[in-house]
Amino acid sequence: ILLHFRFGDHSMMRENYTVIIGFILQGFSSFHEHQITLFGVFFALYILTLAGNVIIVTIIQIDHHLHTPMYFFLSMLSTSETVYTLVILPRMLSNLVGMSQSVSLAGCATQMFFFVTFCITNCFLLTAMGYDRCVAICNPLRYTVIMNKRVCVQLVLGACSIGLIVAITQVTSVFRLPFCATKVAHFVCDIRPVMKLSCIDTTVNEVLTLIISVLVLVVPMGLLFISYVLIISTSLKIASVEGQKKAFATSASHLTVIIVHYGCASIAYLKPKSENTRNQDQLISVTYTVITPLLNPVVYTLRNKEVKDALFRATGRKLS
Repeated sequence: ILLHFRFGDHSMMRENYTVIIGFILQGFSSFHEHQITLFGVFFALYILTLAGNVIIVTIIQIDHHLHTPMYFFLSMLSTSETVYTLVILPRMLSNLVGMSQSVSLAGCATQMFFFVTFCITNCFLLTAMGYDRCVAICNPLRYTVIMNKRVCVQLVLGACSIGLIVAITQVTSVFRLPFCATKVAHFVCDIRPVMKLSCIDTTVNEVLTLIISVLVLVVPMGLLFISYVLIISTSLKIASVEGQKKAFATSASHLTVIIVHYGCASIAYLKPKSENTRNQDQLISVTYTVITPLLNPVVYTLRNKEVKDALFRATGRKLS
């Protein structure tokens, strides 16, 4: 992790230089006596998350009833959540059972790149799904025209592009810093915990992170807020109670995922950096890195009749 170099000769003052070649992810070291229990819990959540998201993507692909814009976006979100989980959970699980906690600079930068890319991509995919629900409820007669295949693909590519641009910007700015410490107070190479290891003032980087966080969290939340104001106002104008229930039901699953995802991400990235303790920060991080990816398949399968029907069709059974 550390290389110490000493330069100079007898006629010159000798100086020590420390070159950081890697970090140590401390993870849940403060919960030492509970690490096996945490491993069991997180491993179960990991398997459930992977299985749930893979099932959703597979069902959407094989069932023609689900070949609609809404489920296209859901399959893209599930794919993104699956890769997001694979980036974070395996290393976290290996740390919990006492395997190597060290990570090279390149490995840390790579994990941060994919972590940020898919985190931001998920934010904008949820925004695209909100727009899709808004068009479906507020303008149903023109829904298939507005949300055509080309528009759907463009929205997904736009979400991925924003994620890539933000990740490249953040990783480049963080790993240009000189580092004097090696212990990352987190279970993942996240932006702020790594920046804290720098030898120099990181105010510029902190401001950059805050600006980007505002742009990728507040702006999509604003768009989602507008979408749901329109959805609610349109739903309330529907004459029949049954019609209102159907309109609200189609958006309830999406709204549940939005609240958890954006709520935890906002607390993690928009709060003052010294407001919470390390354990509180990790609890928040666990929610949006472990719980949210699992919430996606659970919510969309338990609360969505079309997905449940597709699952029954795929397993050769019929709803009673």
